[in-house]
Amino acid sequence: MSEHIVPKKTYYLIFSALMLGTALTVMFAFINLGNFNIVAALAIAIIKATLVVLFFMHVKYSSRLTKLWVVVGFVWLGIMLSITMTDYLSRAWLVYVP
Repeated sequence: MSEHIVPKKTYYLIFSALMLGTALTVMFAFINLGNFNIVAALAIAIIKATLVVLFFMHVKYSSRLTKLWVVVGFVWLGIMLSITMTDYLSRAWLVYVP
């Protein structure tokens, strides 16, 4: 099986997109959008992570088995985060009244 060769232009475009995402993240950090700040930051971070996984880790050009393992890893991350949030949200918070 031969490896896929990615042209340098693709890497430059992805790098430019990542730098644009970083600039957008910094821009949104200085603008007060209320609760939308965290949503914007997370959306940009997810897009940037997807670009890194697909192109720099070559998952886009990999076999279906590799893609399956990437999906399994993210599902496992979701399970761990949901368990953590379940623990955090179900705690009985003690209120100190002097």
